[in-house]
Amino acid sequence: MTTYAELTQQILDYTEVTTDVLTSTRTDDFIEHTENRIFRDVDLDAFKSHQTSQMTADSPFVSLPGGTSPEPTTLSTIRTVQIYASASSARDLLEQRDISFMNEYWPTRTSTGTPKYWAWWDEDTIYVAPTPSSALYVELGITRLPTRLSSSNTTSWLGTNAPVALLYGCLAEAFKFLKGPAEMLQLYEQSYQRALQELMIEQQGRHRRSEYMHGELRTPLQSHNP
Repeated sequence: MTTYAELTQQILDYTEVTTDVLTSTRTDDFIEHTENRIFRDVDLDAFKSHQTSQMTADSPFVSLPGGTSPEPTTLSTIRTVQIYASASSARDLLEQRDISFMNEYWPTRTSTGTPKYWAWWDEDTIYVAPTPSSALYVELGITRLPTRLSSSNTTSWLGTNAPVALLYGCLAEAFKFLKGPAEMLQLYEQSYQRALQELMIEQQGRHRRSEYMHGELRTPLQSHNP
C-alpha cells in the first residue's frame, strides 16, 4: 500500500532531487497523469458501478449521474443501458448507436414509443429513440472515475492495489520532466509496463475467468522445434 505522502517521497528519493526542483504541484501532476494512464490502459473491475435514473415522458434526453459541465465528475463511460417500468418488471437492454442513425431511425422527436436505442448526446447526456411515452426507469452500467490521490485524499484503490504501477508510471513522468538519462526513462517505462501486465492478468484474466468453465489461468511457454 502506498499513501500520497509515501508516493511523493518515493518520487523525490528515486529522482534524487528536492522539493525545490519537484514541487508538490509537479508531483501532483505526475500522480494525476499516471492515474489517468493506468485507468485508460486497464479495464479495472473495481470501478464498475450501476446507477439508476428515470426518463421524462416525451423527452428523448437522459441526464447521466455525476455529470457536470464542462466534464463529468463521476462517470467515465457507459457499459450498458437498460430500461424497465417498475422494480418487478423485466429489463430491456438498449442498443448503442450514433446520432446519425438515431436521426434517421426516429426523425420526429415528438413521436413517442418504447426506446430501443441510445446514443451519446454530450458528456453528461444520452439520447434515446424512440422518445419515451412514459417515465421509464433507467439502469446504467458504468465505469466510474477513480478517487484521486491527493493531500486531502491520502489513500486510493490504485495506491492500495497497484502501488508498483503507480510508482513507475510517476517516475517515467518525472524523468521526462527532468530530462533525465534516456536509459533511466526506458528502465522505468519498462518497469511500468511489466507492473501493468501483472495488473491486467489479475483484472482481465483471473477476475473474469471461471476455473470451472475455463480451467486455471496459465502462462504460455515457448516451444522450440527439435
